[in-house]
Amino acid sequence: MMRIGELSTAAEVDVETIRYYEKIDLMPAPERGANGYRSYSSRQLAQLTFIRHCRALDIGLADIRRLLEFSNHPDASCGDINLLIDEQLERVRTRLGNLHALERQLQELRSCCTGDSAMHGCGILNELSSTPMAGDGDGEKTQP
Repeated sequence: MMRIGELSTAAEVDVETIRYYEKIDLMPAPERGANGYRSYSSRQLAQLTFIRHCRALDIGLADIRRLLEFSNHPDASCGDINLLIDEQLERVRTRLGNLHALERQLQELRSCCTGDSAMHGCGILNELSSTPMAGDGDGEKTQP
């Protein structure tokens, strides 16, 4: 059995994150010793490691919950798991496309300035202060 700090170190997950996962019932509440300290088992370490791996793949908490539920039914078909991962892969591909568009916009912006001008002549600052760049104007408000 481990205390929360030991679990945190073993799973490489912050203590506050562990508490959060318990609060939202992603992880079961641990047993408590007579001294009131949380006491975690190797099974809980394995579950926390599973969750950390999922988060490293940017899988959302709702989908992690579904994956944990799937793991409780070892004889069930893994078709739903494949579908879940296919959906995550599509989200990643969409984000990659958006990041490539952002990269192109930044490259275009960078090409506006040679770095040899005074600030008042900076092409980047002038461009940011003037007309919308390609990809702007989609109706979305930007954060101040």
